[in-house]
Amino acid sequence: MATAQSYENLDYGSPDGCVICRATSDKVAFYGGTPVAQRAYSSAVHATSALATSTDFGATQLAAVQELQNTVIGLGIWATA
Repeated sequence: MATAQSYENLDYGSPDGCVICRATSDKVAFYGGTPVAQRAYSSAVHATSALATSTDFGATQLAAVQELQNTVIGLGIWATA
């Protein structure tokens, strides 16, 4: 027996647009992905003040890129195998 899904389509015709996910616990997905809530904030990854200096690209930058990748994968925006 198939499980009913309770996803909402956004098509209200508002000329002002729409807000998607007002709370961090609200879920969203794209391209058939499973809806997920916003990923938790991590100052070690999200704080941008020390992301790059001159020609440096080290562990901090790699962690930031991986967090971006994990986020878009979780939203279903980044295609995976």
